[in-house]
Amino acid sequence: MQKNRLFPLVGALFLSASLVAGAQVVVRIGPPPPAPVEVVPVAPHPGWVWQPGFHRWDGARYVWVPGRYVRPPFRGAAWIPGHWRRGPGGYVWAEGHWRH
Repeated sequence: MQKNRLFPLVGALFLSASLVAGAQVVVRIGPPPPAPVEVVPVAPHPGWVWQPGFHRWDGARYVWVPGRYVRPPFRGAAWIPGHWRRGPGGYVWAEGHWRH
């Protein structure tokens, strides 16, 4: 019975460790298609920041993720969008991030 409880815990720890390690997505098919033109709506709240859409890799193809408004995590935060760059072996996704 304890082995059955231990297995999901070990799996969860392994998954969280791989996420913390900052694994990169490298796609050998590319480049990603051009981004569609997004119409940026009015912000839902004052001070919210637009995060533009991007193409993500779903394991078989590029899939468009539409842009959205988000509340910045701290005052004066600027969103640096993620992007695909050509790297060794294919295209590498660089995550978007907040900057002071």
